[in-house]
Amino acid sequence: MAKVGINLVTGSIQQKDSIVGIDLGTTNSLVAIVRPDTRQPIALRETDGLALVPSIVHFDAYGNPLVGNAARDRLTDAPERTIYSAKRLMGKSYNDLSEHAAQFSYKIIDDNTDSLVKVQVDDRFFTPIELSSEILRELKHRAEHILKTPVSKAVITVPAYFNDAQRQATRDAGKLAGLDVLRIINEPTAASLAYGLGVKADEEKTIAVYDLGGGTFDVSILHITNGIFEVLSTHGDTYLGGDDMDRAIANHWRASDDEWRNTEDKSLLQRLRLAAEEAKKQLSTQDRFTTEINGREVVLDRSHFNKLIEPLVARTLDSCRQALRDAGLDIHSIDEVVMVGGSTRVPLVKERVQSFFGKKVHDELNPDEVVALGAAVQADILAGNNTDMLLLDVTPLSLGIETMGGLMDVLIPRNSKIPNKAGRQYTTQKDGQSGMRISVFQGERDLVQDNRKLAEFNLTGIPAMPAGLPKVEVSFLIDADGILKVSAKELRSGVEQTIEVKPQYGLTDQEVEKMLMDSLQHARTDIELRALVEATTEAQQMLDTTEKFLSKHKDFLEPAEIELTRSHMAKLQSAIESKDKDLIQKETERLNDVSRPYAERVMDAALKEAMKGKKIM
Repeated sequence: MAKVGINLVTGSIQQKDSIVGIDLGTTNSLVAIVRPDTRQPIALRETDGLALVPSIVHFDAYGNPLVGNAARDRLTDAPERTIYSAKRLMGKSYNDLSEHAAQFSYKIIDDNTDSLVKVQVDDRFFTPIELSSEILRELKHRAEHILKTPVSKAVITVPAYFNDAQRQATRDAGKLAGLDVLRIINEPTAASLAYGLGVKADEEKTIAVYDLGGGTFDVSILHITNGIFEVLSTHGDTYLGGDDMDRAIANHWRASDDEWRNTEDKSLLQRLRLAAEEAKKQLSTQDRFTTEINGREVVLDRSHFNKLIEPLVARTLDSCRQALRDAGLDIHSIDEVVMVGGSTRVPLVKERVQSFFGKKVHDELNPDEVVALGAAVQADILAGNNTDMLLLDVTPLSLGIETMGGLMDVLIPRNSKIPNKAGRQYTTQKDGQSGMRISVFQGERDLVQDNRKLAEFNLTGIPAMPAGLPKVEVSFLIDADGILKVSAKELRSGVEQTIEVKPQYGLTDQEVEKMLMDSLQHARTDIELRALVEATTEAQQMLDTTEKFLSKHKDFLEPAEIELTRSHMAKLQSAIESKDKDLIQKETERLNDVSRPYAERVMDAALKEAMKGKKIM
């Protein structure tokens, strides 16, 4: 297949291109390459020597983004406009995050639905994909500045526990940043590659990768055979990491000060959080930390620090035990232990992990950089520079189905290894809907009209139920010959339909390359259009739901409430017609805010009646 490099800044075709490895982290991100002269992976550093880019995005009053250290400096004076830990939001709905929403200093939209979460800054709404793309765009620019060459191809790492939606969101973020994401690989796999584990074709080992980052913890048990990495098990906590150590320190300081104990001053809370982070770092090499906040001295020694974080470290070891149980292994089965994440620098963490596994851990490489270094090794393999490792056949283009609004929902992304399988659940759009059309597409564009239709079939016989209740699981299975089998099954009734297609049939290498080039050159407009379609679909569903609610429960509402709701419904309908994404989302949120109080009142009344054995809904 002919390879074509694209300068994604100008859209022109280039003759030379670099493939980079990117660690898109919760707290920090960085980019790495394999040096052509030494064949060793290195993290790319600016002249200041820094490789890490804080995964923080700040939006100024005009909506212009600042990324990295410049954004980090705005955490205290503009916390509501400065977004951190966007990775925690990837592929999540508000319902997934509701228990943790108070931990964020910026506004996460509570629309009381399972739709993907959004962040509001002034009158603009941002998805985690858009936020992550700003970080990736900064990494891309940094790499181009250091390498003095266009960078348009990348390998990006994700946690092993990321589901399909989160992996696709990461791919979309890369595309929006102007990157052709050649491969999404698991962070523990990348860390193992960085240490040279699994590089040799005849190697067989079982590895535990202990990854304690800023916002997340996970441990993965990997089995490597002949260059193939298999994740035997993974366990962890998406809300356990260095941030929680910082929070434990900050809470300790707050508890010791009567005035700070119940403060809601966001700037003060950020100062405490940043000072706690500095204390954690300093106490990893020294015995005592002292600083001043708002004219008051705060102090912490290592002994007290260890007591504060001991419960957190114990939780990580509980996860290690569970991961071993899930893999059907004991501690003696583990050949190597790899330490990943900046929080593994904390001496207590290293001590406890070595004691738990009973062997010396791999911590020779910079734990902040090891994942990006491994991604660079994988990128080097894809570039054809490392022939020691096995490269499996991959899908040339993404495979997915059409969803509401004519959007392409990818189930198996481009460059996925084959054989492969993936599945996702969908539901009906209308009450009593008895059938669902499954349209299968191949391509990289966000609208199905710009992709290639492979097949279409109808799933019929779905029992009559209210919209949203049926659960239809669509499964894709690609065998070793590249034959795709698509099945759709309504889980409640067992109704099922299956079809076979050959995804690559009729496409030349040049046509595949053109489809890819088109997707890169139209990435921003595609994703903006997808965002508009999603906002419009969500708004229309909000209007339909509200209309149904008003009709059903008008006797429980005040005339003024109905009038106010109708007014906001009209404004939302007008916003839909304007095709302004931010305005649509703003009016959707306003309608949600207006209807929430009486919706909750009606629900409370229904529950009280139900408790009496009566039913009003």
